[in-house]
Amino acid sequence: MTENKHTDSDAPEINLEEVGRLIEALEQDLAGVRSGSRDVQRLRDEVETLKNVLNSPIRRHHWVRDGLHSVREGIDDALDSALAEAMKAGQYVSEIGRILGL
Repeated sequence: MTENKHTDSDAPEINLEEVGRLIEALEQDLAGVRSGSRDVQRLRDEVETLKNVLNSPIRRHHWVRDGLHSVREGIDDALDSALAEAMKAGQYVSEIGRILGL
């Protein structure tokens, strides 16, 4: 079995300034999110790690690419958790509405 590992030379170059702007925006948005979820904390940690990679004197595009993949997975996980919580909350709201005759 062969592995398909990408190196900096065979992957498109990442615009590090654009990644920096994205990380700043994510940090601001995450500051307003309550911190009860493990998935949200993991996402915050991934954003902080990527920020540290970007601020490192040695910036490798594959490190940034790996960090972006981790942030993307963190967003997916947090979204899944939020959706599950919203569905559960929706059930309660619906049940309360039914009990109150709304």
